[in-house]
Amino acid sequence: CRTDDHVIKGVMVTKFPVILGHEAAGIVESIGEGVTTVKPGDKVIPLFLPQCRECNACLNPDGNLCIKIDITGRGVLDDGTTRFSCKGKPVYNFFNTSTFTEYTVVNEFSVAKIDDAAPLEKVCLIGCAFSTGYGAAIKIGKVTPGSTCAVFGLGGVGLSVIMGCKSAGASRIIGIDLNKDKFEKAKAVGATDCISPKDSTKPISEVLSEMTGNTVGYSFEVIGRLETMVDALASCHMNYGTSVVVGAPPSAKMLTYDPMLLFTGRTWKGC
Repeated sequence: CRTDDHVIKGVMVTKFPVILGHEAAGIVESIGEGVTTVKPGDKVIPLFLPQCRECNACLNPDGNLCIKIDITGRGVLDDGTTRFSCKGKPVYNFFNTSTFTEYTVVNEFSVAKIDDAAPLEKVCLIGCAFSTGYGAAIKIGKVTPGSTCAVFGLGGVGLSVIMGCKSAGASRIIGIDLNKDKFEKAKAVGATDCISPKDSTKPISEVLSEMTGNTVGYSFEVIGRLETMVDALASCHMNYGTSVVVGAPPSAKMLTYDPMLLFTGRTWKGC
């Protein structure tokens, strides 16, 4: 998943040296004292977004951002330790998972048991890309049947947003990317149109308004660029539109936008 690349490039902050990786599937090799929900031999998906089932976010039906998540880059497990070392020095953990390894150690609330027949090479995508994109459309955007959606960024997560919009019954799904090589795959999973911002001198929000008769009800930014977050917000309907920020924003950067974009009724959401 691109998030690991963000760390390498310094866009996201974590401690170094670190073992990256947060999108995976595996088999439980052994369990620690008190573990009850999984046993050796179980197939599991590691959860970069854990579920302690006790904090107020876990207990609230509208919440899923468990307080146990390591979104600030502490680099250690819940007990304050990292289980990796090299030449006697600590190597830090990433997102409670560190899956670019043959073996890793995670907290019990950071794995979900899955069906024994599940193919690991496919279900690993449920660890982040698929669930992040699909959930952005279904759970956060709450896309409605017959609506028009615009998806900025056609990587793995963006394609999953398209699948979510299609599943929700959207009648028109417009994929937006600078790379036209991605258009064929986007259409294969449900996009009805694909456009590149390079093909027009007009702002992309104007292009989308003209294309759709000003009916974009939902927009999704699945890149992580501040400029496209504002573009996506401007592209949904000025009164009843919802725009969802899905791409991880660069750390230590501030966003500047015209508050009139929200004043007229748009909803801006993160997920």
